Amino acid sequence: MDVRLGNGFDVHSFGEGDHVILCGVNVPHSKGLIGHSDADVAMHAATDAIYGALALGDIGQHFPPSDPQWKDAKSNIFLSHSYSLVTSMGFIISNLDCTIICEFPKIGPYSAAMSSSLADILQIDKKRVSVKATTSEKLGFTGRGEGIACIATAALVKI
Repeated sequence: MDVRLGNGFDVHSFGEGDHVILCGVNVPHSKGLIGHSDADVAMHAATDAIYGALALGDIGQHFPPSDPQWKDAKSNIFLSHSYSLVTSMGFIISNLDCTIICEFPKIGPYSAAMSSSLADILQIDKKRVSVKATTSEKLGFTGRGEGIACIATAALVKI
């Protein structure tokens, strides 16, 4: 049995805005996230977890931030690309686990919508997608409210 695990990690700092995009869901907040694309830190981490499980590098190798065509791109493009590689290499996604690290905004009220959003893109049951959050107890850049981090783990199984 060929089982692959991959992890992804991403961070984005806060800037101007009135919401953040996490897992494709608009979450009201007094700030936005800064990034070359839409700065969806959670979807970026999930994408990197899948690339990692496939041993195919990271999001920056597939979609270089130096390439202007990806400026302000929606991150579902990146996640969809990673999923197309999963299927073309003969795998399925067993599960995806994302932990969003921030003091604010509060993630709980949006986590079910976030799980559904990821599950739809990855064409898996939403019961196989976990999106949860934690704080860093006011320590570090996330604790000071300077940005958001996310870590994700993907498990793939050869079919």
